[in-house]
Parts: sequence; C-alpha cells; structure tokens
Amino acid sequence: MTYGSLNLHNTELVLTAGMRGQLIKTGLPQIAFAGRSNVGKSSLINSLLGRKKLARVSSEPGKTITVNHYSVDGKLLLVDLPGYGFAKRPKGDIVKWSSLTEDYFTANSSLKYILQLIDIRIGLTPDDRMMIDYIKHYGIPFIIVATKCDKLSKTKINAAAAELLGDAQIGSGTDIILYSSVTGEGRDILWRKIIDSAFGE
Repeated sequence: MTYGSLNLHNTELVLTAGMRGQLIKTGLPQIAFAGRSNVGKSSLINSLLGRKKLARVSSEPGKTITVNHYSVDGKLLLVDLPGYGFAKRPKGDIVKWSSLTEDYFTANSSLKYILQLIDIRIGLTPDDRMMIDYIKHYGIPFIIVATKCDKLSKTKINAAAAELLGDAQIGSGTDIILYSSVTGEGRDILWRKIIDSAFGE
C-alpha cells in the first residue's frame, strides 16, 4: 500500500525514547501525535499504517511514558507522544511526561506538524486545552483529529464537530478531521494532510 511516494509496508519502530537525550530532533520530517491517555493514538497509528499491532495499545492508560518514533519508508517519522491526563499516575510520572514532551518540542527543526487527538464523544477536556496551549506556546502547526467517530450517530457527530469548530481556543482556521480506526473513515484525508505537511506535496 502506498500514499504519495510512501510505501507503508516498509514501516518500523526505530526508537523508543524514555530520556531526553534519546530524542531524534534532526533528519527526516516528523509528524507527532498528541492526545490524552485512552484517546486512541495507538489504534489510529495502526489504522493509518494498515497494521494491527505495530503501535502497542497499553492495558493501563498512561503507564508507558516514552516517545515512540516510527519510520515510514525511510522518508518520514511518525512520532507517538506519551498520553496525558492520567490522574492515577504518581506525580513523578507526570513530571517526567512534562520534561520529555517539552524537550521534544524545543528546538526540534524536524517537527513539521502535530495531530492533536480529541475523543469525539467527550470533546475538549481541561487537559486537552492545556496541551493546545502548550503547542501554541511553541508555535507548532497543528490540526484536530476527532477519534472514535464510529461510536456516535451521524447526528451526534455533526453536533460534536460543530462544537469543536466553534471553540475559540481551537480557532476558526484549524482543520478538524473526523476519524474512525474501526471503519477507516478519515484515513485518506489524514494521509493527504500528513504528506502535505511533511513534504509540501
């Protein structure tokens, strides 16, 4: 399977970074995935790449605090940031998340775009708003990917999407892509956005 010039069959996990000094911040263009724990980041990445278990779904949301780098055809890195909003985790874990994420954002010339995932059923949480402020602080372009769209009726999806579109923090110029890892809804649109953001195609 290909998208643009990318062969999705040639995809692998190349680095799991748990410390600041391990992060990749030069070289291939990077597209990062951000979102709270249990928003469906791993499922979305697997869906995008046409794989079932490349990105592992944690049995305990927020348990793993690492930045996972996936190489796509040796031309692009998809970067899975650790989930946030894990209220039950120790304070030390939250501090580690903040430090690792902040260092990833800082002076990263290869980071082209962030896909900010929002559960369509829940909408923006206080933690999501904090993350969006974080992204804006670093001046990184982003779009909203509304996940789990197979869980709601079309009427409820339209209402939830309209609410996101009208949210002042997101901003009227921000793209919102409706996505379902179950049905594949939004997959082609999201890939076009990724390729355009990474390569300007």
